[in-house]
Amino acid sequence: MLVSDAMSTVVLTIGPAHTLRQAAALMSARRVGAAVVLDPDDYGLGILTERDVLNSVGAGQSPDRETAEGHTTTDVVFAAPEWTLEEAAQAMTHGGFRHLIVLEHGEPVGVVSVRDIIRCWAPAKMAAAPAP
Repeated sequence: MLVSDAMSTVVLTIGPAHTLRQAAALMSARRVGAAVVLDPDDYGLGILTERDVLNSVGAGQSPDRETAEGHTTTDVVFAAPEWTLEEAAQAMTHGGFRHLIVLEHGEPVGVVSVRDIIRCWAPAKMAAAPAP
């Protein structure tokens, strides 16, 4: 099974000046756990995850004053749609993260998460299990 089979094609893109509250509201409304942060003037593509927001709030920072720019991961590992789910899972395990931005021709076309991979693998494992 490929990343293109599992990825969410709902790509939430925000700018670096979005506050963490704005980012959290958009992620919640779209029911996604990560936003692609696009800053064409500086670092290009990054990712802001629900964990980044949680860590900031947990540290006592104001979600109304903190911006995505200060909490975005810019050293991002990108996946390709033709990667296998095994390759994506290995990249996530090796890097210690739960989301990969999927790029095609240099453009974000999706996000694949650990949950997406599990959702694909679980039915396949159940179908392959011997009957009791």
